Amino acid sequence: MDAHELDFSDIAPYSDNDFASHVEAMVNDPGFAHAMKWVMPENEFPDLVKLLKSCRGKQDFQTRVMAGFLSRLEEHTTSGVTSTGLDRVDPAMSYTFISNHRDIVLDASFINLCFIRKGMKTSEVAIGDNLLIYDWITHLVKLNGSFIVKRNLPARQALDAARQLSGYIHHAINQKHESIWIAQRQGRAKDSSDHTQESVIKMLALGGKGKTAENLAELNIFPVAISYEFDPNDYLKAREYLLRHRDPEFKKSEHDDLVSMEKGLLDFKGRVHISFAGCISPLLSALDPSVEKQEVVRQTCRHIDCGIHGGYKIFPINYVAYDRAFDSDMYADRYDEAEAARVTEYIEGQLDKVDVPDLTVQERNFMRTYMYMMYANPLRNKLLATGYC
Repeated sequence: MDAHELDFSDIAPYSDNDFASHVEAMVNDPGFAHAMKWVMPENEFPDLVKLLKSCRGKQDFQTRVMAGFLSRLEEHTTSGVTSTGLDRVDPAMSYTFISNHRDIVLDASFINLCFIRKGMKTSEVAIGDNLLIYDWITHLVKLNGSFIVKRNLPARQALDAARQLSGYIHHAINQKHESIWIAQRQGRAKDSSDHTQESVIKMLALGGKGKTAENLAELNIFPVAISYEFDPNDYLKAREYLLRHRDPEFKKSEHDDLVSMEKGLLDFKGRVHISFAGCISPLLSALDPSVEKQEVVRQTCRHIDCGIHGGYKIFPINYVAYDRAFDSDMYADRYDEAEAARVTEYIEGQLDKVDVPDLTVQERNFMRTYMYMMYANPLRNKLLATGYC
C-alpha cells in the first residue's frame, strides 16, 4: 500500500499546529505534576509549566526544554557525552539512524543532544507503546518528536502495524524530510551483544515502491554506536536473567519497565560516547539486482552491525571484564591493579543491589559471570568486526 493511503495519526508525533493544545493537556495531568515534582524542586514546577506553554513546536521544545534537561542529566549522571563522526552527517539529508539499544530513554536523547550542540536538526524517535502507560507520557514523547511502535499484537494486526510503521518512516524521510531514530532490535540486548534483528530490516523494506534493496536505500540508513562506560541497569538485567533461569515463564511487569527508565535516567553512567559510522545507502544501491530479498536483508544487517561494532568506545571495565569472562590476560596491559580493583568493587556493589529472595552463592556467581560477559561483549564484537567488516 502506498504511504499516501495510510493513516499515521495514531503513531506520528504531534504536529506544530496542535502543539499548544497537547502541552495544555499534559501540564494539566496530575500524573505529570507528580512525576516532575519528584525529579525537581517543587517550587521550580510553575516555571517549567510556563516554559512548556511558551514552546511553539518540536524544534523549540527540543532546544529550549530538552537540551537543558539533557545537559543537566549529563552533568549529574555522566562523566561527559562525546561523539565522533558527526562530520559524516549531511545536514541537508534525512537519515534513518539505527543504533544499538542500551537505555530505554537516553539512547536517542544523547544522539539528539549531539545534534543540538552542533546546531543540527534533531531526529524523530521510535518508542514502543509498552512504555506509554500514562496519558501524560504519551503527550510528552509525541511533543518531543517520538513516533509510536505498536507491540504485542496478534499476527494479522502486527503485519498491519508493521506496514503502517514502515510507511510512516518512508513518509518522514522522503516527504517530511525528517530524520528518524530506531533501535536495531526490539528491546535492549540484555547481554550487551548487539545484533540487528532481521525483522526490523524487513519492516523497513515494507514501505516504498521498489525492490527490497531500493526501498532500504531510499531510507539512508546510518548506523550509530552508543557506548556507556557503566550500565545503570546492569544488575537489573542480571536479576532478570537469573529469574528467567529459575522460571523460563518469568515476564517483566510494567513496574519493572518504570524502574529501568528511572535507573537509566538518574543513575551514574560514567563516560558516554556516540560514534556516527556513515550512511550505507551506497552499499545497498551497489547490490546486484538479482540478489534475493533474504540476502539483501542479511547484508543490510551485516553492514549495520559492522558500523555499530566498529564504533564502540572501549573503556577499562570492558578490558577487565573480557579477561575475567574468558579467563585470559590478553588485555592486562590496558589496565592496572587499581583499575581492576575498581571494577571488582563496582560489580560486587551492583550485585549487592539484587533483591531476589533466597539468593544462593551459586546464583550470585551465576549473575557475576553474566555481568562480566555483559561488559566483555562490546570488546568481543569489536574484535570480531575487524575480521569481517
